[in-house]
Amino acid sequence: MANVRVLVVDDSAAMRALFCDILDNAKGVAVCGTARNADEARSQLEALKPDVLTLDVEMPGMSGMEFLEEVMATRPMPVIMLSSITQAGTGTARRALELGAVHCFPKPLHTSREEFDATVRQLGDIVLKAASGELQPGGEGGDDGAGGAAKYRSDGRIVALACGAAGIETARQVLAAYDAGCPPTIVLFDADPAAVENAVRAMRHSLPCQLGDAVDGVSLEPGKVWLAHDPSRHVIIEAGEPPRLRLIDREEVNGCRPSADLLFGSLARTGLPALGGLLTGSGTDGVRGLGILASAGARVFHQRPADYSPRDRYDAVRAQGTELADLRQEAIPDWILEATNAAA
Repeated sequence: MANVRVLVVDDSAAMRALFCDILDNAKGVAVCGTARNADEARSQLEALKPDVLTLDVEMPGMSGMEFLEEVMATRPMPVIMLSSITQAGTGTARRALELGAVHCFPKPLHTSREEFDATVRQLGDIVLKAASGELQPGGEGGDDGAGGAAKYRSDGRIVALACGAAGIETARQVLAAYDAGCPPTIVLFDADPAAVENAVRAMRHSLPCQLGDAVDGVSLEPGKVWLAHDPSRHVIIEAGEPPRLRLIDREEVNGCRPSADLLFGSLARTGLPALGGLLTGSGTDGVRGLGILASAGARVFHQRPADYSPRDRYDAVRAQGTELADLRQEAIPDWILEATNAAA
């Protein structure tokens, strides 16, 4: 019986090499080609006619999600999404399955011999099932990587997160976990706007929730996420039915604009049910505001910094004595969803 032929699409040369190695070691599977982006993949699909396509979510130019949608419309075939943000149960994984992927497989974070061998067996088996039709678009017919996710229904609590450049990846992981009914969320970035845009560009096409830049007057409702990273204006929350974001002209607060202290403080003043979090970043902006938010009865947390990450905010919060959850990066998405889940 001929090997199942796989086309590997990933913008990272290292990841292309890793997955080629993994798949070529899997019994009954062979890599027939690779591509760095959607343009190359499009021509390779026509020339090589693979049995299965593995596709990265985040790529330069057309994102993996956009290309997946194109493939399903023009040349339907088994597609396995490979990404660091398609872990089981995430909104990104569910969105990929909705668009027609047959499975979502997380990129391995470690490559020890044992982990490599385990990935060979797992991914090889998924490819064979995909080629045989055992896995169908939408993940039917097998472990789809999202089917076991718990039901989620937002309790209406507003989520306000603030992060520096070192916390951008954590913010992305939180958003990747969101579904169409995610909690109303504002994420404030103390980082270069271009870096923020690069980090979330692919997410705009991969999430089932509404994701956009904060603008004056937009409503905070379940299913909507607003990103605040314009260094020329502050963002605050105004009570109402529904609550709304307001952009204001004002001098920097503690050297920052937009200021997390101002955002958290405004949310505390509304008296609305809320959850606030400080992700990793330099400086101490947001520390005082998080304390005010906690005093107003909101659930709050801060991210425990990884080795060599800035500790400024973390140490300042601890010195302030605010009662809050102390969370590692990988625990934050689930903690937020559990804390805001009306169905729990």
